[in-house]
Amino acid sequence: MVNKAYVEEVEGGRTMLDLFLESFWEGEGTLPLLDHLMVVAADQTAYVRCRFRRLHCYKMETEGVDLQGEKVYMSNDFIEMMWRRTRLLLDVLSRGYHLIFTDTDLMWLRSPFSRLSNNRTLDMQISVDKGGGGNLINTGFYYVRSNNRTISLFQKWYDMRLNSTGMKEQDVLKKLLDSGFFNQIGLTIGFLNTTHFSGFCQDSTDMGAVTTVHANCCRHISAKVFDLALVLRDWRRYKASHVNTKWSSHAKCQSSWKYTHYTPKI
Repeated sequence: MVNKAYVEEVEGGRTMLDLFLESFWEGEGTLPLLDHLMVVAADQTAYVRCRFRRLHCYKMETEGVDLQGEKVYMSNDFIEMMWRRTRLLLDVLSRGYHLIFTDTDLMWLRSPFSRLSNNRTLDMQISVDKGGGGNLINTGFYYVRSNNRTISLFQKWYDMRLNSTGMKEQDVLKKLLDSGFFNQIGLTIGFLNTTHFSGFCQDSTDMGAVTTVHANCCRHISAKVFDLALVLRDWRRYKASHVNTKWSSHAKCQSSWKYTHYTPKI
């Protein structure tokens, strides 16, 4: 899902969408997946840029709210955009489609399908911010099978927005998980290992196994673009040498929290 801010150049002349697409070109076994990628545009500028890149593009209905420009993490507009996204995905599931949802600030370095469980009893598989317990889920990457259980979950999840003022949809989903609602409807969930599905909250320690890298624990688009460009640089170096090294520091993202009282819960 992209809006104007994700398709406009930031410092260095790149856009978030540029980096996202570049990861498919640089990744192992990821380029053919672009044929199956649907980009959801939240405004007309993003839709035009998407069509210019000859991608599969869908203009989301945004009547009554302005989703153009950068929506800073945890701002009211950011929260509204996340709920609009949830409603759209509910519609997709209701039409019978299984789906992988991915944030745009996530680099696809390998095809995820070999890392996702092929256990058909799992209704949902979702990334986490940090391993080692606690199941700190992150809705930036997840796989959902379309069935009555997942449709019921997404409907309940979306309906809870009315009583969840100031909470982003990710926190509401975690609340549903902790409350036992998943068990009540018989929905099974798997949590993806950060060795394979990593992010800036917790780097993967194995470049030979890493599948995706998410710019989580980061507040501004310009910081995400800068630090994700370093991720792709590190990845290209790994491909040339196959020597496992540490990722570059995510300094821009770490400093993006400097002028806010909100800190990521990891």
